[in-house]
Formats: sequence, structure tokens, C-alpha cells
Amino acid sequence: MLAYAAQGLAGDAGSQSGGQLREFLTRAVSALNGLAAGYAAHVDAERLQPRDRYDAFLQVLGRDAVDSITAIELVLAQPSIGSQTVANLNASIHVRALLTDLFLIDEILRTPAVETGRANSSPES
Repeated sequence: MLAYAAQGLAGDAGSQSGGQLREFLTRAVSALNGLAAGYAAHVDAERLQPRDRYDAFLQVLGRDAVDSITAIELVLAQPSIGSQTVANLNASIHVRALLTDLFLIDEILRTPAVETGRANSSPES
């Protein structure tokens, strides 16, 4: 999306990158529709604790995903998608919040539980 935004195109009609952009955005919507469920399944499978903290973040992730989907679908609904529209989508606080959520989840979930103290930890410890 950053590369498309940098091209300075007035619209996506007839450009190869425009067709790729629409495909990418459509795939993003599909992935985001399953994001919260995938996170919940991982939390369940790993029995991560304290569960209420993970569940609370699941609610945030779900809201941010829905807000981002709404913005992406608005862009997809346009007959022509220009570079400036994509730049504005990239700058959207909703998309930025979602990306930050993903960076946070990635860091937490790939850090071994023993290192973070998640194994057998509780809020009181």
C-alpha cells in the first residue's frame, strides 16, 4: 500500500498495481474477519493466563479489526482508488491501531512464557 500511495496515481483503472491493490485490500478484509477468532483460539490452545487480560485485549483487537475493515471496504467501494486515498487509509488511526495491536500480539506470543513469567503467573504475583 505504501508503494501504491507513493506512485501519485489519480486512480487505479488500467494499472497493474491498481488491480493488485484491490486484490490486496480484499484479502486484507478476509484475513481481518478471522483475526480475533484466530487470536482467541491461540489463547485457548495455549491456556494463556491471566485469561481475563487476554480476553479484554481480544475485545480491543476485535473492535480495531472491525473499524479497519470498515475503512478498507469504504475504499474498495470507490470506482477509482487514487494514491492519495490509499495514503489516507494508511494514515487512518483505525489501521494504525490495528497494526499496533498486531505488533503487540506478535511480541507477546513469540516471547517464551518462561521468560515473561506467564507460566503459572497471576495478577497477584
